[in-house]
Amino acid sequence: MTDFSTNQTTRKQGRAGQIALRWGLYLILCLFALYYLMPLFVMLTTSLKSLEEIRTGSLLSLPRNITFDAWSTAWSKACTGIQCEGLRPYFWNSLLLSVPAVMISTLLGALNGYVIAQWKFKGSNLIFSLMLFGCFIPFQVVLLPMARVLGILNMAGTIPGLIFVHVVYGIGFTTLFFRNYYVTIPQELVKAAKVDGAGFVRIFWSIFLPLSLPIIVVTVIWQFTQIWNDFLFGVSFSQAGTQPVTVALNNIVNSTTGVKEYNVDMAAAIIAAMPTLLVYVVAGKYFIRGLTAGSVKG
Repeated sequence: MTDFSTNQTTRKQGRAGQIALRWGLYLILCLFALYYLMPLFVMLTTSLKSLEEIRTGSLLSLPRNITFDAWSTAWSKACTGIQCEGLRPYFWNSLLLSVPAVMISTLLGALNGYVIAQWKFKGSNLIFSLMLFGCFIPFQVVLLPMARVLGILNMAGTIPGLIFVHVVYGIGFTTLFFRNYYVTIPQELVKAAKVDGAGFVRIFWSIFLPLSLPIIVVTVIWQFTQIWNDFLFGVSFSQAGTQPVTVALNNIVNSTTGVKEYNVDMAAAIIAAMPTLLVYVVAGKYFIRGLTAGSVKG
């Protein structure tokens, strides 16, 4: 009887310890979340304040009188240092740039990954290694060669030129994602399809593409984030009228004309970051699932 009571007490103490540990972990995670969300909170509250309230109040205080004037100014009337123009045209430039670049680089990455993973040929490993090496080339290294290529193609300073730049730079990453995912698909499926007379395109379109939704989500999120947030390529290979939103945001924040409008700067930063924030909020869990889906082999 004594041993039974002792075992019961030990079990209760063990469960209590597990519960305490779990709540301790939750508390630590909540503290980290608050730490990382604090800048966003400051940006949001500052963008909803007037300049007078910003000067007299605290950064962490809630706005006394909520106003969206800074958002309107950042979107359509903020001065960039050259002319008074807001983020609106540059926002659409980024959209026109990001969507085609993501689609093209994802399709090419899927085809490359399919060939390297399932259609073995002489030199396939070398080609994949070279494409993988391209993922680690710094942006600065390719600026001059890419500028030369864009000049030869007569695409310098244009949105199609920026699309070309991001497609070329992103192929290494998209190929890596799809290759690592496609090596987990059984080779027997390819052999059976070949026996039935299916060719290269038919096998890819009917077998591999329908199975690729998890890795397509990963690739689209990755590429969209990289392209939308890019500044160096945007400032190097664009001109007035074709600049992406990140370049316009930099112009607004670094404008020295008149009084410094911190509320406008914060509103402009949130507007520029909104698409990527929404993508991760809506599809973040699918991004994690897609990353782990191809982690068994490769």
